[in-house]
Amino acid sequence: MSDDTTPRGAGDLAIVLHSHMPYVEGFGTYPFGEEWLFDAVVRSHLPVLDVARDLTMTVTPVLADQLEAEGVEGRLAEFLREHRLGAARRDVETADPDHVPAAQAEVDRYERATALLERSGGSPLAAFAAARDRGVSLIPSSATHAVLPLLATRAGLDVQVDAGLASHRRRFGDSSGFWLPECAYRPGLENDLARHGIDWFCIDQSRHESGDQALAPVRTATGPLAFTIDWPAIAWLWDMSGYPSWPGYLDFHRLSMNGVRIFRIDGGPYEPEAAAERVTAQAEEFLDSARQRLEAYRDRTGQRGLLTFAIDCELLGHWWSEGPAWLGHVLQLAEAKGVRLVTLDTAAAEHRETSREVELRPSTWGEDKDFHTWDSPAVADLAWASRSLEMRVAEAVRRLPRERAERAVRELLMVQSSDWTFLDQRGQAGDYPFERAAGHAENAFEALESGSTNTGVPVSPQLRGLAPNLSLTPFSTP
Repeated sequence: MSDDTTPRGAGDLAIVLHSHMPYVEGFGTYPFGEEWLFDAVVRSHLPVLDVARDLTMTVTPVLADQLEAEGVEGRLAEFLREHRLGAARRDVETADPDHVPAAQAEVDRYERATALLERSGGSPLAAFAAARDRGVSLIPSSATHAVLPLLATRAGLDVQVDAGLASHRRRFGDSSGFWLPECAYRPGLENDLARHGIDWFCIDQSRHESGDQALAPVRTATGPLAFTIDWPAIAWLWDMSGYPSWPGYLDFHRLSMNGVRIFRIDGGPYEPEAAAERVTAQAEEFLDSARQRLEAYRDRTGQRGLLTFAIDCELLGHWWSEGPAWLGHVLQLAEAKGVRLVTLDTAAAEHRETSREVELRPSTWGEDKDFHTWDSPAVADLAWASRSLEMRVAEAVRRLPRERAERAVRELLMVQSSDWTFLDQRGQAGDYPFERAAGHAENAFEALESGSTNTGVPVSPQLRGLAPNLSLTPFSTP
């Protein structure tokens, strides 16, 4: 029997947007450098934050470190004004009549992004912080998006987690949750998280579950709650035939002579009004499907279900141009569709009593739900070099002067980033990821050996602004 305190609707929907970018600030421009970062801010982060409410967002420390770096705000504003808005305006002037509406839509997009950036005082981090006033819960992650189960030492894991939590605390305050990079989990990891005071995290167990089991979180033996993401629902967007694949949407790959997106996926001139109608219909379809899934779970179990819907934030806007509008419609229509929006903070408080006690299995949300993207013969050189370097740094830090020790650890953190093995394994970005990982490894060895003579390793500039809250304590404690 319900009362005034009983949540209404078929069940709860926890939207989780994972905001992350590789550390590219200061390491090249087009096609693989910091333009990645700027495009993600302009097309994803700002428009998503403009509509976001009552959801959970990660702000990875490595993303925040870049956005806080000296000079970034000025270069971002110039990039938006000169390279994106300027190009779109040129397309309006030069495109044939069939493509002018598409070019004008891009002008409107970039003018809106300019206004949003100015509203935040030129700081994307301020836009993240301001979203908390609309019920957005910001949560941390590890320092450089390392795949935690693949690290070689407990000290290495503690440095990653400790620096990530300290980074988040300084910028946004405390958080009881934590995002596992790549949703990478191994049994026992919850013990490490509990040592750092982490109360909940997300995990992908879809390879080991079936039906609607993911609609109830898992209570681990040491206390932290594992929110099992609902891959069947995520697939409504993520599959090759998912929402973003509609042929009338803006094509990510095909550009005009000025570098502007004005073509549909099927090759025709982009029609903004048709895309807007389609995205509204897909938002309703998403909510109808979510409600049906939650209702079926309630009917089967007698309990209120929690659908944890986690995706990369950059899918919305950067890859799928219409994504922020889709999200806005979902958030506006959810209550009327009988679905209650909750953050994972709220879900942790309300769904702990109905959580499951089951054995969690090793998993990621990567291809085949295993670790091969980051640990397989195709990337063995990067994977094993990273672990070898970690053990070398762990052994050397206690005897190094602090400045050299900090530099060695910062370079190690960069080598440990999941981004380089991901890009290398998938054949994306050419030689850029391998060269970045190798370059940071060389710099780490230079820091370790710089007291010797003629090491042969070139001295490169230190990383700018990475892990400003770094603590060496885990490596320096016997």
